[in-house]
Amino acid sequence: MERIYLISKAALICFDGHINLIWGERQLEGQTSYVVGLMSGTSLDGVDAALVKISDAQDYLQIDLVNYLSVPYSRELKEQLGELCIPELARIENISAMNMYLAEVFSEVTLTVIQQAGLTPSDILLVSSHGQTIFHQPDPIKIEGTDIISTLQIGDIAVLAERTGITAVGDFRTRDMAVGGSGAPLVPYADHMLYAKENYGRVLVNIGGISNITVLSKGAIAANVIAYDTGPGNMIIDAFVSWATAGRESFDRDGDIARRGMVDERWLDKLLDHPYFEQNYPKSTGREMFGVGFARKLWQEAESLYINQVDRIATVTALTAKTIAKEILTHGKTAYVKEVLISGGGRNNQTLFNSIQEYLPKDISVVGIEEYGMVADAKEAVIFALLGYQCFKKRTNNLPSATGASKEVVMGKIAW
Repeated sequence: MERIYLISKAALICFDGHINLIWGERQLEGQTSYVVGLMSGTSLDGVDAALVKISDAQDYLQIDLVNYLSVPYSRELKEQLGELCIPELARIENISAMNMYLAEVFSEVTLTVIQQAGLTPSDILLVSSHGQTIFHQPDPIKIEGTDIISTLQIGDIAVLAERTGITAVGDFRTRDMAVGGSGAPLVPYADHMLYAKENYGRVLVNIGGISNITVLSKGAIAANVIAYDTGPGNMIIDAFVSWATAGRESFDRDGDIARRGMVDERWLDKLLDHPYFEQNYPKSTGREMFGVGFARKLWQEAESLYINQVDRIATVTALTAKTIAKEILTHGKTAYVKEVLISGGGRNNQTLFNSIQEYLPKDISVVGIEEYGMVADAKEAVIFALLGYQCFKKRTNNLPSATGASKEVVMGKIAW
């Protein structure tokens, strides 16, 4: 089992048990619960499930990763979800039906990850689901003179609770938005507790469909944590690979295609002129800005420039790498950044991983988050297990410095 220690409102963390030498096992005795965390990201690849054991004693939480399972969506389901993310194609009846159907999918994954661990649903305190985002609108629009921001994650938690027989927690983002936050990013709440260091700064990079970073300056306190979306992650790369292979491949496995190509520097410079990359943080984005419509525009642009398909994939891979590196460098000196930890599906793209290092100075090391005991693909599912547990315990679980919220709140809704 992978072991993670959290200290509430503090930042002293260890993964391998050495913390016991400081605090002693007796301080981690207390209530022990099993929780399943579910994460389905903007890549629309599938659902990750993390079954964790949480030991809760006073201000201390200990999390053990018991089992991890990743279940890909079928090609048909992925296509249907993709349509729901495009306002011009999405239909209300399809959104409503998929909200219920995805809960069935999530329920099956939940029951499977529990069974694989040799446990039963009656052993589980709760299942905590991020849901599948199909729309995220952090910039306000006017409705009858009122500024409204919104977000929509589907995969109904009432169905999830009924099918599994387990209390379900979900719909986290809306409570943060209700107090002026952008509803994202949510993972930095745990990033700070897990990875902050007293003597140097770190940047946590998660590369899903969209890339985001958490900047933990040297000796960071929660109020000083910076976190936001840097721009596209795998989203454009995946679309290009699908088109280049006539649908035979849905992602660039190990970055092999990009490695064979040459980056078109002139086109890359033009892509870097997108206004989002110049926008100040806090900021968040999604498919609404960098989805399939944007990718199709870039694909056609590359055709008009006579850039071959392999070079196109190499160039949009460099776009993801360079926009991530650019934001890291923005904070490098002020945060005393010495280390960058990479997680998410993009961690498996070695060309992307190597490119991030190449765009950074040699005194900043880039490592996979597995170097510190966390399964790269499991990280967000583990953290949503934590967020759901904190909601269940009526503890605040957002990070206003990251989301822009006016105060700390308890995010999540519960279906008993």
